[in-house]
Amino acid sequence: METALVQPKTKLWTGGKSPFNVSYGKLMMWYFLMSDSFTFGAFLISYGTIRFSQNVWADPNHVFNAFPLAGHANLPLAFVSLMTFILILSSVTMVLAVHDGHNMNRKGVEKWLVFTILGGLAFLGCQAWEWTHLLTGEHPVLVNGKIEEWATTVTHNPWGRAIPGMMHDGHPVSNPGPIAFGGYFFGITGFHGFHVFSGVIINLVMLIKTRLGHFEQRGHYEMIEKAGLYWHFVDLVWVFVFLCFYLI
Repeated sequence: METALVQPKTKLWTGGKSPFNVSYGKLMMWYFLMSDSFTFGAFLISYGTIRFSQNVWADPNHVFNAFPLAGHANLPLAFVSLMTFILILSSVTMVLAVHDGHNMNRKGVEKWLVFTILGGLAFLGCQAWEWTHLLTGEHPVLVNGKIEEWATTVTHNPWGRAIPGMMHDGHPVSNPGPIAFGGYFFGITGFHGFHVFSGVIINLVMLIKTRLGHFEQRGHYEMIEKAGLYWHFVDLVWVFVFLCFYLI
């Protein structure tokens, strides 16, 4: 009679507490955020490579000096600072929503999710105004010996080197700037804006599910925590976008 040999089962982890002591859904969210950070990182590294290979680049103090209802006041980076403050504040309200979720406080989760959604919508509204201002605002540019009025688009960059002593309708005339500026600015900020929009939709779904009592039936608010991870990631990415386009 032949006897089959049975190999003893070996545990793959024998080092005490597992380093992945989190739920499957939360772990997958971390994996997704890690892969998304590689995408943003690639975009920003590409931008930096082109940016520092050029002798002339758009000066953020001139490009981003407008403010709604302020007329022609020169307010460098004031509006984008407001945008950043709104996004950071929405991250704080998201933390409070997660905190109330841990305490099984449904009303608190609903309240802070509403504030987070409003913050996301306010940021998107500010970004829409900024894009509209750049795409419609015209600046005098000297092209082939003639002065043309250019807006900031993916094909036109009026933010080149200023020509000393040359004015047009009270505004200094510039040479065309590197064409890559518009493509990178609208591409990267638009990609980030899409993430903010996605986060608003996710938080809106979480708000609806909270009001319907789905998480109380499950006995936990882990979905709010996973949505919070995504929202904090979006806020963190904005810090690097802000640094690359508005400060450097």
